[in-house]
Amino acid sequence: MKFSMKKLITGGTMTESTFTGPGRVALGPTLFGDIITLHVDGRQNWLMGRDAFLACTAEVTKETKTQGIGKALFSGEDLFVYRVLGQGILWLTSFGAVDRLDLQPGEQHIVDNGHLVAWSCDYRIEKAGGGSMSGLKTGEGLVCRFTGPGSVYVQTRNQDEFDNYIASKAPGGGA
Repeated sequence: MKFSMKKLITGGTMTESTFTGPGRVALGPTLFGDIITLHVDGRQNWLMGRDAFLACTAEVTKETKTQGIGKALFSGEDLFVYRVLGQGILWLTSFGAVDRLDLQPGEQHIVDNGHLVAWSCDYRIEKAGGGSMSGLKTGEGLVCRFTGPGSVYVQTRNQDEFDNYIASKAPGGGA
């Protein structure tokens, strides 16, 4: 019960399937997008959004990590993300295509919130175009500034924007 309650609170799935033995397993994403393979070596610390996880080999584990309320509210990710541990293969899924950005030490890259899949470098939230974040009431105009060394996987589509678009086209939707 304790394990199930933790999963319920953190938004994780209540059950996961385990497959062993010879054979094949077909993987398919929930939304239309890419499936990427990430080789985890245990030396690089990877974090990923909860919706990005698809499957992993038995040697790879994921633990729920709280990323802090500020990052949760403004990064486009949830309060809880997964930290990847172990060595093996991890399959991630995205909404749209996936691009990998490899950052050198000190190199920075800005990612619009809602486009994160997985990352192995530090980041902070800031207002697009600079300036103070005081008085900011919504997540609009916020970005994630990543600083290398490390890598960032980004998806080309934003699910929240897609949901808003579909709602605006539905009968009675939008304004």
